[in-house]
Amino acid sequence: MTVQIAVCGVGLIGGSIGFAARERCDDTEVVGFGRSQERLERARKLGAIDRAAGSLEEALAGAQACFCCAPVGSLPAQISDVLAVAPPDCVVTDVGSTKRGIVEPVEDERFVGGHPIAGAETAGVEHGRADLFRGAVWYLTPTERSSGILLERLHRLVVAFGARPVAIDADSHDRLLATVSHLPHVLANVLVTQAAQALTEEDAALPRVGPSFRDATRVAGANSTIWTDIYMANREAIADEIDAVAQRMAGVAATLRSGDPRSIEAWNEEAGACRRRLLEADLAGGVVHELRLTVPNRPGIVAQVALALGKAGVNIVDLALAPAPDMRSGAMTLWIGGHEQTERARELIGDLGFPVAEA
Repeated sequence: MTVQIAVCGVGLIGGSIGFAARERCDDTEVVGFGRSQERLERARKLGAIDRAAGSLEEALAGAQACFCCAPVGSLPAQISDVLAVAPPDCVVTDVGSTKRGIVEPVEDERFVGGHPIAGAETAGVEHGRADLFRGAVWYLTPTERSSGILLERLHRLVVAFGARPVAIDADSHDRLLATVSHLPHVLANVLVTQAAQALTEEDAALPRVGPSFRDATRVAGANSTIWTDIYMANREAIADEIDAVAQRMAGVAATLRSGDPRSIEAWNEEAGACRRRLLEADLAGGVVHELRLTVPNRPGIVAQVALALGKAGVNIVDLALAPAPDMRSGAMTLWIGGHEQTERARELIGDLGFPVAEA
């Protein structure tokens, strides 16, 4: 049976979803929809989609999954339009980098928020590629309303694309992304503006910048159409992080003015150690353990388990569902990477009150 995937908005991310689905998923047809038929035809010729739909109804007819890939500010309306015409068994997700304002208003069990941590400074389907998501974290933000069966389908698709799905609640997602994604863009903008202003005030010729400056400011001035929406949607969390950074910077300034080399060295060494811990936190492969648990067959149960593990930093490599014949309960199978994470998963599942055993 051919699986049909609808992609609404075939740019860099939507195009890469299409490339990944066509290359890595068997018996899959990718249907694209967007505002410009010219761009859709370009996507078809490049191989990002199998065919272009002339209407949203055509794109969603028979679809098992739909990826909404509009800018953040346009996503709520796009998701609403998609859910109005999507089949009853179609999982609908998005790729927006903020989640609370997108997820909270949606009551439909078919919707599961998503955000792949992948991209580039370039835009457009011509820059899309099938390996864009390989090894990347792909956040999923299910709620108690989300269908477990459809969440499983989306999880499997994300894994097929080469990404690592991680379940997280929408509030935690936005606070986390304010720190690790949105704040770096703010700092890059501030740094290049400060450097340009200082050079203007000093009436100096622009110097050849070094690699440190280039690396730190690589994302400065990123696509305003995209980033204005992000700054607006997550403005409170970003502003909180800016306030926290300002306090830390004031502390660094005090340390530097103290002229104490030991304090300065300790500050620098602590930063190096923190960076190592962050880099080592990524799953580097290894043994995958299979856990089997019995859960009641009720709405939101899959999301409850996935969110509990995701909040504790436990990576679900894959999952599968199997309802019991009487449909009153069901079996979940989880594949967890690493012994320590597996033991932590067993503890968390036990705390939820579900029996669990390792296969």
